[in-house]
Amino acid sequence: MASFVLPSFSLLRPSSSSSTPTLPLFPPPSLSTSFRTSAAAAALTRPISIAGVGVGVGVGVGEDLPENYDDYLPKLDVADRRRAGILLHPTSLSGPHGIGDFGDGAFRFVDWLHSSGCSLWQVLPLVPPGRKANEEGSPYSGQDANCGNTLLISLEELVKDGLLTEDELPKPIDAERVNFAAVAEIKDLLVAKAAERLIASEGELKHELQHFRRDPSISSWLEDAAYFAAIDDVCNTFSWYDWPEPLKDRHLSALEKIYQTKKDFIDIFIAQQFLFQRQWKKVQNYARHKGIEIMGDMPIYVGYHSADVWANRKLFLLNKKGFPLLVSGVPPDAFSETGQLWNSPLYDWKAMENDKFSWWVRRIRRAVDLYDDFRIDHFRGLAGFWAVPSEAKIATVGQWKAGPGKSLFDAIFEAVGKIDIIAEDLGVITEDVVQLRKSIGAPGMAVLQFGFGSDADNPHLPHNHEKNQVVYTGTHDNDTVQGWWDNLQEEEKSHVLRYLSLSDGTDISWDLIRCSVSSVAKTVIVPMQDVLRLGNSARMNIPATQSGEHDNVEHKVPLISFRECFLLIPRMLNSLEIGAGEYPRPLLLKAWRPRLRNCGIYCRCTVDCKYRPV
Repeated sequence: MASFVLPSFSLLRPSSSSSTPTLPLFPPPSLSTSFRTSAAAAALTRPISIAGVGVGVGVGVGEDLPENYDDYLPKLDVADRRRAGILLHPTSLSGPHGIGDFGDGAFRFVDWLHSSGCSLWQVLPLVPPGRKANEEGSPYSGQDANCGNTLLISLEELVKDGLLTEDELPKPIDAERVNFAAVAEIKDLLVAKAAERLIASEGELKHELQHFRRDPSISSWLEDAAYFAAIDDVCNTFSWYDWPEPLKDRHLSALEKIYQTKKDFIDIFIAQQFLFQRQWKKVQNYARHKGIEIMGDMPIYVGYHSADVWANRKLFLLNKKGFPLLVSGVPPDAFSETGQLWNSPLYDWKAMENDKFSWWVRRIRRAVDLYDDFRIDHFRGLAGFWAVPSEAKIATVGQWKAGPGKSLFDAIFEAVGKIDIIAEDLGVITEDVVQLRKSIGAPGMAVLQFGFGSDADNPHLPHNHEKNQVVYTGTHDNDTVQGWWDNLQEEEKSHVLRYLSLSDGTDISWDLIRCSVSSVAKTVIVPMQDVLRLGNSARMNIPATQSGEHDNVEHKVPLISFRECFLLIPRMLNSLEIGAGEYPRPLLLKAWRPRLRNCGIYCRCTVDCKYRPV
């Protein structure tokens, strides 16, 4: 998986004493109230009740209404508030040690989001990336579903906590693309050293660590993860399948011996996870203070070499020796003529249901703790999933099997409560997937890049978008908009230009951004690469490939100056303003506000609309 790095630039953090007013992205609209006359005779004599400020006023039919009657306007439901955001994984933030992290760059990016009028930041999974399966850096092949990626821990923040010293910090690396192996070599030892000092310390931070370790919602998965990491450190095999049988099969005496011989390792592992949690929570709390929600991403599957599979073998489709019977993938699609073979072990859904989906409940609780809402990747696999024999070399030999459907979410909602989930419903979407998504009230996705290759019924075209939907210009799995445009056939380019009423595609990235924020959908997400108009050299990932298979892993991203990025803020504000649809932002243009009551359309403001702001 190639990892895009956000071009290095400074993002000014506004002073807390700044007098600049905070502008909400989409405040409640000023809409005219319409009334319907009932045909029922009884309604003609029924008093109309109007609630004033703390006073109820009853008015009979035909009687005078209060003088301020036209101020009784409908209030916008907070749940219907529209929002726009940016997709950018923290690894792509500018950082001093070859990778983005939870240090100053993350806080400055939140400031940029706030200043640009956005209210949402989408990240990719924050789990530890796979390091042994030739998927260097990929958060979609992680070795634990609940742990955090310790490479995201900021060394500078550890200095502030007194766990490292300034002279221990490595020299800054001017990297334009993440080299995960090199970063791990630099950061792993220093993060472990900070964790060791934390364990040996006294004071408030040590008390917080002890509380973290005792928290049942944390210890329920952290203990297995720590043991797994300790055994992996001892055995150092390609996967846990090759471990000695007593450890592979979790014999109590073998685990006790590991605890005695690797106690320091286990304690340090847990302390590192605490440091990850602490730094991430600081970023999340700062984002909330700035009015920014963080959307996470949950891969539907977990890697075979993971604590999750090792500690829960009965919940996966494995043979008696622990080897997968069936593995994950998808049939032939737009990315591959032979389908995609992911090779993750599949869940034994019957066993999970008998266990009341407790493993999923723990995983969802963890996601709720880390994010404000989150996307479930490959949501369709919960309705029907593609199962491929583990010995297969290509995915075409697989077959569809029934997933758990709504019973999974019934168990989750009963245990956790109603939560905000976004369904990644791309690919082969059958009717059962649509019905499952709607039954739990989850918004689906639309990707503008997918909209122009067929006919007018294409669900990704803006006129087919739904209100309860998340619209993207593209995702981390796609070309950037500029890269997509550069590779597009002329006929499809012509469709795009006609649909968007463009004379040319000289600024196609921002043309699609403007189109996306004009959608009726409540949520719009734009990859940062598209905001910066970057080409495919900045593409994040190519599905169904592994590290080293494509040159783009080595391509460099051009540096963007601070001034160039800072100048994008007014353009973001303007795009969100004009694209705000039925929820305009009158606070930006007070002179426009009184005229809204005279406009009878309340749709996207077009060029010919006399009420469109100048």
